Amino acid sequence: MSARLSNATLATLPAEVARPSYDRAAVKAGVVHLGIGAFHRAHQAAVFDAALTAGDLRWGIIGVSLRSPGVRDQLVPQDGLYTLVEREGDARRLQLIGAVQTVLVAPEHPAAVVAALASPDTHLVTLTITEKGYKLDPATGALIEADADVAADLASLEAPRTAPGFLVAALARRRAAGLPPFTAISCDNLPHNGARLRQAVLRMAAAHDAELAAWIEAEGAFPQTMVDRIVPATTDADIAELARTLGVEDQAMVKTEPFSQWVIEDRFAGPRPDFAALGVQLTDDVAPWEEAKLRLLNGAHSGIAYLGGLAGIDFVHEVVALPEGRRFVERLWEEAESTLSPPPGLDVAAYRAQLMARFANAALQHRTRQIAMDGSQKLPQRLLASIAACRATDTRCPALKLAVAAWMRWQEGIDDQGRAFTVDDPLAARTAAALEGTITAEEKVAALLALDAIFPPALAEDAALAQLLAAWLHRLETEGARATLARL
Repeated sequence: MSARLSNATLATLPAEVARPSYDRAAVKAGVVHLGIGAFHRAHQAAVFDAALTAGDLRWGIIGVSLRSPGVRDQLVPQDGLYTLVEREGDARRLQLIGAVQTVLVAPEHPAAVVAALASPDTHLVTLTITEKGYKLDPATGALIEADADVAADLASLEAPRTAPGFLVAALARRRAAGLPPFTAISCDNLPHNGARLRQAVLRMAAAHDAELAAWIEAEGAFPQTMVDRIVPATTDADIAELARTLGVEDQAMVKTEPFSQWVIEDRFAGPRPDFAALGVQLTDDVAPWEEAKLRLLNGAHSGIAYLGGLAGIDFVHEVVALPEGRRFVERLWEEAESTLSPPPGLDVAAYRAQLMARFANAALQHRTRQIAMDGSQKLPQRLLASIAACRATDTRCPALKLAVAAWMRWQEGIDDQGRAFTVDDPLAARTAAALEGTITAEEKVAALLALDAIFPPALAEDAALAQLLAAWLHRLETEGARATLARL
């Protein structure tokens, strides 16, 4: 096994690799990040690293894994160092990120996580725990109190299990110590992510201490955010390729595109970096930015994932390289764009052109299967919200409905070549149970529309919507995804 990237091997790296110019030993951990996966390491961590590079040494990161030790085992032997690899075409930029100081595994040491969150040095808590990590009902946004981990935290916060539980336990300790609350920033693709996180935290706090809940409500800050950067999953081949360049192995590397955007509501409970100087947009209203990103980028991504996946196409760039794939994306964007109220400064035509170029970036190798995960948690904000808005104005939206029908077809766990696959979704058992015994497309659509955790009543009870979904599903089953795309 080759030597690992670490402080000890920094001097051996090629000159082309950008590396931290600040004294890592002098950095304080001003950020605790829950869910330290690839997206955080490619997005927010790069911003905090830039703050450190600019001389503000308050913004080191303590990473927290809420589930498995995998990222800890990648990063800790490397002294928290990893390579950010930006790819576009044949161009490649390599940058070492040094902002991460350590990684905690919550199930192993919940007390250590609470202590980090309650530290006087901690001013910001950021989260990328995926939609399902918040334990919220996708349709209503309410905390799922029947969930075993949520129920445990509602009963006791001695050893929290959930993100809201950890935040409340730490906020209680901060209040008792006379410290102000931290600013909690959700960086996940949830509509109104700050408000939903705040709602979950307040409900959890109220279950334990009404005065604590009132303090959090009055003093805490949960700004809305929008994050945008495509971060495909790292493969063994990526790690091996980078090792040939570095001369050492980096098991925590992440690959991404040059584009990056972060929009944050200007609402904080305490200190923050000079975000504006770091390229972050501060605004009074994130919602229009969030809506545009969810309905255009993420909505198209989901459609590409299910239709491309059914057709046996591995990568996003391969789908948009097909004339019928590109036409589908453009048609879906036309429909979704009609539902938007774009913020000042967003040129939607230019944004769409930029998105298509990003989708076509073959160097990213962004897998359709990766995007297809957790579809039940993504559908409401990415596709169903646009369909509901079209319905309110009596606007036809066949491409959006085709994307939903493709998700329905995906729940059967078989592609157009007859190859079986596992549906990777927290509601997979429920969708499978709903489809059991159904035969016709109409029966399958009716069974899935009845899942109120995904479909709001207004859509579930829409006979015209059910009819069109069934028509698309029938075509997908009998003709396949590519032929159905050609019909659109």
